[in-house]
Amino acid sequence: MRVLLVTIALGALVACAPTVPNSAAGVGFDDYDRARTGQGQPSAATPAPATPLAAPGTVSAETLDGDPAPTPAPVADAGAVAGAPPAPLPTSISDEQDFGAVSGRETIESDAARIAANRAAYVQIEPTDLPPRPGETGPSIVAFALATNNPVGAPLYTRSRLSGEARFARNCSEYTSSDLAQQDFLRRGGPKRDPKGLDPDGDGFACYWDPTPLRQARAAAAAPAPVVSE
Repeated sequence: MRVLLVTIALGALVACAPTVPNSAAGVGFDDYDRARTGQGQPSAATPAPATPLAAPGTVSAETLDGDPAPTPAPVADAGAVAGAPPAPLPTSISDEQDFGAVSGRETIESDAARIAANRAAYVQIEPTDLPPRPGETGPSIVAFALATNNPVGAPLYTRSRLSGEARFARNCSEYTSSDLAQQDFLRRGGPKRDPKGLDPDGDGFACYWDPTPLRQARAAAAAPAPVVSE
């Protein structure tokens, strides 16, 4: 009776023992020898390939709840108008400097017609008096220059012996330009009077001020327009 009980207990232990896998089988294959020679077939227990990890900063193709993530819409160009075709690029440049191209489409007659049209559109502006400047109460150096005709350095007015070169240089250095010096010279009684010694030679022009450019501008405006030859 005791032998029978021992036999039953051993049989129960064998039935409860876990199944040990066959170490001769290849990893993922049904037979190790066939896997080594490349002839085996993957077994049904072969695990599926692992999903590669997403790069840092990217969004996975699936959301946390398992649904596919929506595909982002393409970003339109900031300088393009929606629905408008792209602007065409220029395919050529001007050929106005190409003698061969211009001579092929222009003639002597067309050049004469163009000259006549330009001449008909020419407008000559007649010189007029200088308009008064708003808020200006002092003397005008432009009007003074146009009212005189004596050259620079020709003495016209008597000057005191106190108007020496040292005094002239010192007082003229107070002005940032000869125009301002001439305007102040006229404001103080010039050209006849010169209390600051700005015009020691007595020509009426203070601190190297020269009326010649203004006189030339008036002469050029009064000159007749040049005749354009055919």
